[in-house]
Amino acid sequence: MTQTSDAILARMMALHPKIIDLTLDRVWRLLAALDNPQDKLPPVIHLAGTNGKGSTQAMIRAGLEGMGKSVHAYTSPHLARFHERIRLAGELISEPHLTEVLDECYARNGGENITYFEITTVAGLLAFSRTPADYTLLEVGLGGRLDATNVITPEVSVITPISIDHEQFLGNTLAKIAAEKAGIIKRGVPVVVGPQPEEAMEVIEATAARLGAPLIAHGQHWHVYEERGRLVFQDENGLLDLPLPALLGAHQIQNAGAALAALRHLGADEAACEAAMLNAEWPARMQKLKTGPLIEAAPEAELWLDGGHNAAAGVALADVLAKLPERPTHLICGMLNTKDVSGYMAPLAPHVASLTAISIPDEINTLSAEETEAAAKSVGIEAGTADSTLAALKAIAAKDPQARVLICGSLYLAGHILRENG
Repeated sequence: MTQTSDAILARMMALHPKIIDLTLDRVWRLLAALDNPQDKLPPVIHLAGTNGKGSTQAMIRAGLEGMGKSVHAYTSPHLARFHERIRLAGELISEPHLTEVLDECYARNGGENITYFEITTVAGLLAFSRTPADYTLLEVGLGGRLDATNVITPEVSVITPISIDHEQFLGNTLAKIAAEKAGIIKRGVPVVVGPQPEEAMEVIEATAARLGAPLIAHGQHWHVYEERGRLVFQDENGLLDLPLPALLGAHQIQNAGAALAALRHLGADEAACEAAMLNAEWPARMQKLKTGPLIEAAPEAELWLDGGHNAAAGVALADVLAKLPERPTHLICGMLNTKDVSGYMAPLAPHVASLTAISIPDEINTLSAEETEAAAKSVGIEAGTADSTLAALKAIAAKDPQARVLICGSLYLAGHILRENG
């Protein structure tokens, strides 16, 4: 019987007792056993940060493809299928190719301890090294300094906005978290820096200075803002007047700025920069659902999906809701028990009519629906619970058929929705 990628991925989960164990030793060992594929990649753009990595990467990819370039892209976590993590020269990796590289990595690892993220990242690097392309986009999984992607010397590094998240792994202050993210900065390699809290920026500047890495920093070397429904970007090469990003939200203006700064560094012209704005797609970032069983269950409702899950994401989402045409907005929310739930919900409170809490299906770390409901009530949101997204949606639509409904709170919930509603 032919191995499937799912079967190999399941075996890989058992190779280490912990899901996260930050060190690069196991990665270097396996890369050496595979003849160091990380040294055979097309030029790399390496992205770290707490918020906006995926959106920024999507815009950079759209811009490079607008220049006629072929682009590898690595991202995590996946939403519906693992294959989303590995994009080879613009296309999602095929099942046979994924199975082949996973099997090879599993065999070469020889049963040694290695985490799931580490061995699957190595599989991605192996696939990238064997497929021709012009660029490789690598998104950090967690932190930066000890992340499994941090085994390359990039053409340019990008650090998107940093905020408090994953404190149990990265530290409990912005400075400590910034030090981990700044760990992707390499000697002499330019680093594009998005807007940062002062505490984080000081750490990034000190690291860049120590390593002689030229800074391309927001507010110093580039500026970006919205004016009269257009995006204006300015750097030392001049001013660009562009369409607003296809990705919704004021926070996407800053992400667009970082993407444009990186693209300009790589020699992109205005047409490529326009493509970055118009052609970027990033699922579960204020994604409007248009087909599937959920749409059929509430055909008159306006249905959105967002996977943001920390306090900064709550602020960004609130800003998007404030700018949408007026319509009663109801949340269906499921969150993990590792997140700042009240911090996420508080900014949303003024913009929503109700919240229906659910437990995330098949997720061991889900917050119970009752706990999510209590958190919503604690910040002044009218809240209840439901057994499923579908049940919640039907109840909302029964009271208000033309409601705006936003399913939110977790990438894991977003992935479940995309799988079930596909």
